[in-house]
Amino acid sequence: MSAPLQEQDGATGGHHRQVSADADTDARRLAWVYLSRVVLGPCAPLSALIDSVGVVEAARAVRECALPESLRAPTAQRRDIDLAARDLAAVARIGGRVITPDDPEWPAWRMLGFTQLEPGRERDAAVPLVLWARGPGSLLELSERAVAVVGARCSTGYGNRVTAEFVGDLTAQGWTIVSGAAFGIDGIAHRSALAAHGSTIAVLACGIDRPYPAQHERLLAEIAESGVVVSEYPPGVTARKHHFLARNRLIAALADGVLVVEAGLRSGARNTVKWARRLGRPALAVPGPVTSAASVGCHHMISEGEALLVTRAEDIIGEIGPPRLPLTDAANTDDPVRSLTGDQAEVFAALPKTGSRVPAELSAHCGLPLAAVRAALPALELAGLVTADGSGWHRTARRARSRPVR
Repeated sequence: MSAPLQEQDGATGGHHRQVSADADTDARRLAWVYLSRVVLGPCAPLSALIDSVGVVEAARAVRECALPESLRAPTAQRRDIDLAARDLAAVARIGGRVITPDDPEWPAWRMLGFTQLEPGRERDAAVPLVLWARGPGSLLELSERAVAVVGARCSTGYGNRVTAEFVGDLTAQGWTIVSGAAFGIDGIAHRSALAAHGSTIAVLACGIDRPYPAQHERLLAEIAESGVVVSEYPPGVTARKHHFLARNRLIAALADGVLVVEAGLRSGARNTVKWARRLGRPALAVPGPVTSAASVGCHHMISEGEALLVTRAEDIIGEIGPPRLPLTDAANTDDPVRSLTGDQAEVFAALPKTGSRVPAELSAHCGLPLAAVRAALPALELAGLVTADGSGWHRTARRARSRPVR
């Protein structure tokens, strides 16, 4: 009788461990969701507290106001409101989900750039606590190879046509289109991706259950059928002015680069470009007619070196895509780039074709720890593939025609 009893005890113990693990997962998820509504957007001091003590303990500290001074004001208004269970039920009713940093779908390496930013320098320079999502697409997978396309809300026929052509070419080569679902260039970018049977991500400045703008309700529903609609704001939250500026950082973070097609001098697209540059993503801009007010912002960004001029999809892919290797004879296997593996290959791929990046930017772009980047750069320099100057590290000139990696 003893052996069966031992076996039964073991099974019971395994069941208890599973129940305990499930309870811990549920507690963490509820803590993430509770904190998401408390601060409604990025909050660097709260992210630092979570990193220090864990999300469950951070939630307890917020509830009890056992907080450092930097967190008391940001959490004072809503710390007594715990709608976590209700929020999870609300998002489930519309076929959505919450993605937390604990989940496999969380785009962790995309968010690394925020950890390199100087704390306190800017209000929105923080990782989102959670991401609310609707649609069958995996946010992690869709953002692995993505281009953000943004621009003027009052776009012209020229801008619409260029956007449609660029997006059609990009989606044909497997690139996901990321944008903000606004009027003008954003809407054209999403519609063009859908028309080409490509993938697209819409990043909202409100809850995913509140289509914004309202006229794009059908467009957002179509995106949610094949791609993903995402927001850091809980269900029911309406869009506010400062939400759009915070939203722009996520558009930049979820893509390999930001393309601007038409922008006025004070366009919000320039804010997205600013975030791209801070996160180590290339910023690209399409020139327009010199007489067009809708392209003044693009021309200014190009002339000031804030964005690289592009005129076709190949220019975009050449800047943000995989490294281009020399065209050699099939028998030639001595190309040092072809022999790169591991961290060295990742770091080399993160260097742009033109321009330079410092190690922190490379770390944010390729997802490797800063120490690993710093270890790989000297090896690449010894191989004659990179060099450094006062502006950072850059690729060395190579005397060969090139072709994309296939």
